[in-house]
Amino acid sequence: MKWVSRKAFPVRYSNVFHVVIYYRADRPTLIISSNESGMTASVEEVVATVLESIHDQNLDGDEAKASKIKEEANQFFKDQAYDVAIELYSMAIEHHPTAVLYGNRSMAYLKKELYGSALEDANNAISIDPSYMKGYYRRATANMALARFKKALADYATVVRAHPNDADAKRKHDECQKIVRRIAFEKAISVDHDKKSVSESIDLSTMIVEEAYDGPHLDEVITVDFVNEMIATFKKQGKLHKKYAFKILLDIYAYFKEQPTLVEIDVPPKQRFTICGDIHGQFYDLCNIFDINGLPSETNPYLFNGDFVDRGSFSVETIFTMFSYKLLYPNHFFLSRGNHESDVMNKMYGFEGEVKKKYTGQMADFFTEIFCLLPLCHLVNRKIFVCHGGLFKEDGVTLDDIRKTDRVRQPPDEGIMCDLLWSDPQELRGRAPSKRGVGCQFGPDITDAWIAKNGVQYVVRSHEVKPDGYEVHHNGKCITVFSAPNYCDQMGNKGAFITITGDNLTPKFTTFEAVPHPMVPPMVYANSLFGFS
Repeated sequence: MKWVSRKAFPVRYSNVFHVVIYYRADRPTLIISSNESGMTASVEEVVATVLESIHDQNLDGDEAKASKIKEEANQFFKDQAYDVAIELYSMAIEHHPTAVLYGNRSMAYLKKELYGSALEDANNAISIDPSYMKGYYRRATANMALARFKKALADYATVVRAHPNDADAKRKHDECQKIVRRIAFEKAISVDHDKKSVSESIDLSTMIVEEAYDGPHLDEVITVDFVNEMIATFKKQGKLHKKYAFKILLDIYAYFKEQPTLVEIDVPPKQRFTICGDIHGQFYDLCNIFDINGLPSETNPYLFNGDFVDRGSFSVETIFTMFSYKLLYPNHFFLSRGNHESDVMNKMYGFEGEVKKKYTGQMADFFTEIFCLLPLCHLVNRKIFVCHGGLFKEDGVTLDDIRKTDRVRQPPDEGIMCDLLWSDPQELRGRAPSKRGVGCQFGPDITDAWIAKNGVQYVVRSHEVKPDGYEVHHNGKCITVFSAPNYCDQMGNKGAFITITGDNLTPKFTTFEAVPHPMVPPMVYANSLFGFS
């Protein structure tokens, strides 16, 4: 077994014990080596080793122990080993809870996108020390991610009052205030029965294709040649002409308007069918999936399970590729909505900014409208239930309840649609509040009861980074698949996809590494307000 230092997890020397720590390329484990010898260790074992070393120093009192553990946690945080850092901060808090420790752990939770836990820790930090300004920053950031803009604005206002000369705090306050005012204005002028679609304001006849344009040309319908040429253009960092981009969006808008909330897919015997998870704008990794597994076609169907955009800086190329394949093979290429196919997420995590940079604000608004039309879930051969997030806070939800759910809206904070987009599995029985702050965590007994009630064999969901690109939960009855390798150019994870055949629904997993992409970093188009302070 070869052990390597990932870009996201650099080699480091521990402050406490004199060993080199490497992060393993193919598993969520570490190798701890000293000179020629070495041993493998889980995150838990690394934490235990750190604590044992600190114990051996015979430090006097809980405060001294907490301080030493915090030093180690800070180093692991700098190395982006957030799971280890969180565990160590937790141990330090047990010894001597302080606002700084809660603030640091809140920051680690933010990095892990566990906004509910980050919010709770920020509240604890402020409760211990109301003058601890980083606590307000952490809480504002978590509330921003949860679309609780008024609460975020109140915290930014607190920081500005305490530090009126802090330019960064003033900037964030003013930007957040603009968002609050915009939302209030839009709410004031919105009347559902008078609301017009962006599609009504698009006139393709006024869009002239310049002679200098050297990309693909689209006639009335999408063809295989057009899609191939478009992908080749994107790979060279070329751009699809605005007229053709809007043409694709108009066609996909018309298509999805007629689709149900729950789409049923029939895969014939011997026919292979592929299920992919999050892509997050990693266009070159999407192309690699097609290189490995074959291009989509009527004999090679795909289902992509949400979160096509955001974070990765090639989200525009990704979504036009997906929409084009959907139009080309409407009965053999399927798309589920993820929690990132939403207005708030797109404004915060880069997709809106990318569309405005590469095209126009009008197009960004049209994407928002189209994303509301995407199906929420799929049922493959009546036995495999596929959704982005997971199962439900309430017992007794049926497939018919899902079919009746009104999806043409921004995701709500609770209910069937919220859970389908946001929930996560847990290994403990029962349910628990989500560490994300939205949706719930559901245990194996919840999965067992739901699939029995609905006649389903197992659930496939995405939504979470996994070191191997997938994870099997709940005795095989719930599976996570995540298809964005080395997520955000820093996580070091593999990507994966699932294949089944119509007469054999047993999942087969294929894993793959990230491929090179042009030197455009993730989140380059993200809202500057969503920074970490």
